[in-house]
Amino acid sequence: MVFRGKQNDWGGRRAVAFIARRTGRGRSLYKRLCSPSAFEWAEYLARWGGLHSVGKSVRISLGCNITDPTLVRIGNNVTLADCTLLGHDGVIRILNARFDKKLDSVGPIDIRDNCFIGYGAIVMPRVNIGPDSIVSAGAVVTKDVPPGVVVGGNPAKVICTTEELVARMEARAETYPWIELIRQREGAYDPRIEPVLKVMRSTFFFGEKDITRQ
Repeated sequence: MVFRGKQNDWGGRRAVAFIARRTGRGRSLYKRLCSPSAFEWAEYLARWGGLHSVGKSVRISLGCNITDPTLVRIGNNVTLADCTLLGHDGVIRILNARFDKKLDSVGPIDIRDNCFIGYGAIVMPRVNIGPDSIVSAGAVVTKDVPPGVVVGGNPAKVICTTEELVARMEARAETYPWIELIRQREGAYDPRIEPVLKVMRSTFFFGEKDITRQ
C-alpha cells in the first residue's frame, strides 16, 4: 500500500509537470510539488513567464523574483540565483498622489551572455549587465555593469575582472586534494563522485569528524 501510494504521488507530480509545461497552467502547484531544477524553471519561464526573451542554457532559481518580466531580456548561458530584478519604481503611486502628478518610472533589465546574478542581489530598472560579468551575492546594481567584470556592494562597484577571478579560483583549486576528481567530473554535479567529494572537502577544512561532538 505504501509503495502504491508513492507511485500515485509520483504520477500526480508528473501529471502536474506535464500540464504546466504544456499549457502554463498550475504554475504555483508545479513549483511547489515538483520543485523543478533551475534549468527546468528557466525553460518554463521562457515559455510561460512573460519574459521578453530568454537565450539558451539559462538557469533561474525558484527563489528568483522578477517583478516585470516583459522588461527583462536574458542572454545565453546565464544563471539567476535567488535574486530580484526590479522593472519599476514602487514609489510612483505615492508621488503621484502627493504632488498631483501622472508620472511613470519603469525600465528594462538586459542581462547579456555568460552572466551570473548572485543570491540576494537586486538589479534596479534601466540596467544592462555586460557579457561575461558576475553580480556578487547581496549586491545592489543601480547602473550598467561593464563587460567582463565582477561587481559587489551597495551600490555595486567593480571588484575585479572576471578573468582575474578565474585566475584566483584556479590557483586556489590547485591546492585542493580533490582537484583530480573535479577534472574527471562530468558536468557541474556528478553523482558518481559527489559523496567522495563531500567527505574530502569536510575533512580538508575541519579535520576528521569528531563523533563525540554530535
